[in-house]
Amino acid sequence: MSPWPEVLTAKSENRHEIKLAGAAISKRISEDGLDRTVFQLTNINLLNISDTCLSSIPDDIKLLVNLQSLLLYGNKLTEFNDNITSLPKLKVLDLSRNQLGSIPEGLNKMKELSSINFSSNHIAEMPKLGDFPNLIIIDLSNNKLTSFLDTENANLPHLTDLKIKCNEIELIPSHIVRTMPSLKNFDIGDNKIKTVPGEIAGMSKLKELNLKGNKLADKRLMKLVDQCRTKQIIDYIREHCPKEDNTPAAGKGKGKKGKKPEEPPPDEICDLCHSMKILHVEDDTIRVKLVESEVSNIRPFILCCVINELNFSDALFKKFIQMQTKLHDTVCDKRNVATIATHDFAKLPPGDLIYTAKSPSKLKLIPLSRAKPYTGEQLFQQLTAEADALRKEKKRNVYSGIHKYLYLLEGKPKYPCLEDASGRVISFPPITNSENTKMSVDSKSMLVEVTSHSSQGACKTVMDKLLQECLLLGIGDGDDNEYHTLTVQQVKVVDTEGNLKSVYPSRTDCVFDSNIKVFRLPKK
Repeated sequence: MSPWPEVLTAKSENRHEIKLAGAAISKRISEDGLDRTVFQLTNINLLNISDTCLSSIPDDIKLLVNLQSLLLYGNKLTEFNDNITSLPKLKVLDLSRNQLGSIPEGLNKMKELSSINFSSNHIAEMPKLGDFPNLIIIDLSNNKLTSFLDTENANLPHLTDLKIKCNEIELIPSHIVRTMPSLKNFDIGDNKIKTVPGEIAGMSKLKELNLKGNKLADKRLMKLVDQCRTKQIIDYIREHCPKEDNTPAAGKGKGKKGKKPEEPPPDEICDLCHSMKILHVEDDTIRVKLVESEVSNIRPFILCCVINELNFSDALFKKFIQMQTKLHDTVCDKRNVATIATHDFAKLPPGDLIYTAKSPSKLKLIPLSRAKPYTGEQLFQQLTAEADALRKEKKRNVYSGIHKYLYLLEGKPKYPCLEDASGRVISFPPITNSENTKMSVDSKSMLVEVTSHSSQGACKTVMDKLLQECLLLGIGDGDDNEYHTLTVQQVKVVDTEGNLKSVYPSRTDCVFDSNIKVFRLPKK
């Protein structure tokens, strides 16, 4: 059998990723088997063989020693090949939607894993879990588990997401408060849980707890689970659910004050730090098309990314706006070096963005905090008039707000702008954004844009600093916890023909001090 064209292309172009998916690949596998020369591509760091009839994983998988992501979802696999556990750099392992019945003990050798997805298989039992210092996500939904994961002696300091819904689990062990100190999202819906240990209320990071679909003995708790949010459910568990060591629930007994929720032991806390999760760009991720012929002599550099899972309070949103203003004055050097723009991602139509430049009379947008559309020319004239009036009123030669940046546009034949897929201008750097995509306290995801006339390096410096500040503020948590998590989606910038110009955050971006741990995860 001659090598498949996809494999030949990956080899000749020294690609680091290869994707073999869908009906056409499945037909080849059914007729001639998988092309084994794929395992000669020892430099690749991502292998995706998905939605095919592949029924077994060849032993040669062990040859791919640089593999960081192994995506084998949607196949017909019945056995977990133990050779996978010898891959020294593997971070992301996705074997979801197969027919696996068991997982070997060797899984514990994989210390670099950050994401495990074994959902939608036939797994009845998992091995005891040991030391996984980098693990963030475990998904075992839609299997045949009858007992909870054995994590009593596990080390899972950074596990934030545990999805184990649609199994046959009867008990939640109390020790997870100790072994999973960073757990934020816990989904154990549609199991056979009857009681919930009071220790769950001591999980200080927990934001989402799904218990729906269980036959809980406590009918009031069941009603809360069906109707209320996680905070109310946790409060009820703290007050009314006994702990497994038979300690009375807080608030029970006359005249006794409720006990504070249990906190993880001190030795667990010192292992914690801020976490930034960076999702790998995918084919359907929004892109920015750079019209180089228009912006090359005006403002040629742009980087973008998307921050997901935002959780603002009124106070936190105010701090977020203040932080942007401070960065414009400091790292952006009063917008002389670069300009930051943020947009509510939900207000953007599907499709790619276009970064281009237009003549002042043809650029048109509704500026921030204004009710009607302006052309670039009209806005410049309006802001100039406002600035002059303000200067006369205050009797001093000082401009405030965006008025002080007008000089950056003087004499420009064209103005840079970012358009959405409908052709609507959403950003006019370095002056203003559009009112149409304005951020608010209710925003749940955010497109971040940094542009510069000086260099791409300036964009990277500013973007790195912005993400660091967003993480430290806690806009992905919405609370005052000591440690925070931020989820960032990569975005590509391509030219008008689709050729890659840049991607942010790349592997060389977001390098912070030891108090911030960065996890880079593919997004399916």
